Amino acid sequence: MSRLPREEADGGRLRAGDRAGRQHVPAAPPRVPDRRDRINLLGIGAVGYHGVLDQEKRSGQPFFVDLVMYLDLSRAGAEDDVALTAHYGEVAEEVRDIVIGPSVNLLETLADRIARRLLERFPLEAVEVTVHKPKAPIEVTFSDVSVTIYRER
Repeated sequence: MSRLPREEADGGRLRAGDRAGRQHVPAAPPRVPDRRDRINLLGIGAVGYHGVLDQEKRSGQPFFVDLVMYLDLSRAGAEDDVALTAHYGEVAEEVRDIVIGPSVNLLETLADRIARRLLERFPLEAVEVTVHKPKAPIEVTFSDVSVTIYRER
């Protein structure tokens, strides 16, 4: 019996399969590095009261936020003017205010709130927000849990 790849019918189309009948998927093209201007602001920390469990909402715990903010920095750099960029001190204060603000259940919701506020308030094209919850109530040893989202205008 021959062990050559077989052809499988799929809605009138033929697909080449391997010996186990799995479909061959072409390799993705290499990713082009993102060369956009960006500001990285890492490790913004504050105590928040977020989580699914009642205990998390009562006692609070530390949260840390990492940001990658995408915006055109050419004019700010040429004119040496903080008004033409995202003032990272003000950004950090916004993030802190959201973390210490009203409680949410999910890290995903917290990250989304941060992204939306930053896109509203600052001249960002896009933002990547990572929220870390290093003291999450997980019963196994772990070093960190985080959620990362990316939002654009």
